[in-house]
Amino acid sequence: MIEHAYTVGEQLGLAVWTYDEAGPYQPRPLAGQNWHPYGHPHRQSSHYLRRGTVKLLCLFHPADGQAQAKGVTRCPNTVLHAWLQEALGAIVATLPPASVVEPEVNRRLWQRWQDGLQVRITLAEHLPPLRMLLVMDNLAGHKTPAFVLWLFAHGIMPLYTLLGGSWLNMVESVQRIIKRRALEGQSWQTTDEMIEILEATVRGWNAAPTPFVWGGARAARRARSRERHRLGGSGACTFRSVRHRLTLVQQWQRT
Repeated sequence: MIEHAYTVGEQLGLAVWTYDEAGPYQPRPLAGQNWHPYGHPHRQSSHYLRRGTVKLLCLFHPADGQAQAKGVTRCPNTVLHAWLQEALGAIVATLPPASVVEPEVNRRLWQRWQDGLQVRITLAEHLPPLRMLLVMDNLAGHKTPAFVLWLFAHGIMPLYTLLGGSWLNMVESVQRIIKRRALEGQSWQTTDEMIEILEATVRGWNAAPTPFVWGGARAARRARSRERHRLGGSGACTFRSVRHRLTLVQQWQRT
C-alpha cells in the first residue's frame, strides 16, 4: 500500500508527504568522519551532562525533495499536533483545487488506501475530496481521534507503516543527511544551538533539494540479482542454483 502511494500517488493527483521525528540528540561532542593515527583511536568523554535533548519534527515531500522541520526540546501530543496542523494546513492551502465527485465515488477513493489492511481506521461519515497521503510511523500519538479527524477534515489520508517497518518512511533518509550535515564533528553545549543549526541546515537543503524516488536503480539491481545466482571469480551467472557435491563425510552420514 505504501509502495503504491510512493509510486502512483502523485500520478493520481495526490500530494504524498511523509512525517517522522528525528532524535533525541543530546548536547555533547558528536563524532564525525575523521582520520586518526593507527593505535590512537578517537575517544569521547564518558561524562553524562544533563543539558536536555532535542528532537527534529520533519515533514518531507519526496517528489520535489522539499522539507519542513522544527526543532523542539519536548514532544508531547500538544506540541506535535499543533505543529503538524499548522504545517499541513499551509501545504493543503497551496494544492490545486480538488475535483468534485459523487459522495459514493469519493468514499471509495478514500477506502482504496485501506485495501489489504487487517486493522482499518474508521473513516468519518462526511469526507471532503482526498488531496494528500501522509505516511507516518505506527505510534499511538499519531492515532488520537481528534488528530485523525482533523486530517480527514482537511482531505489527508494517514498511512501508517507496519510495526517494525519504519524503513518504509522515506523521511528517515533525509533526516540522516540533515543530522550528519548539522551536528556531527562538533561539540554542542546547549539545545538552542542544536535547534538553530538543525533548522538552518533544513533551509540550506531546501535551497537545492534532491527528489527521492521509491526503489530506483538499486532496487532494480537487487531484483535482477534475485533472478540469478552469481558464480564467484567471474561475471558468469546461472538462473538456477548450482548443485553442491556431497563430501565424503556427508555421504557416510547418509548411509
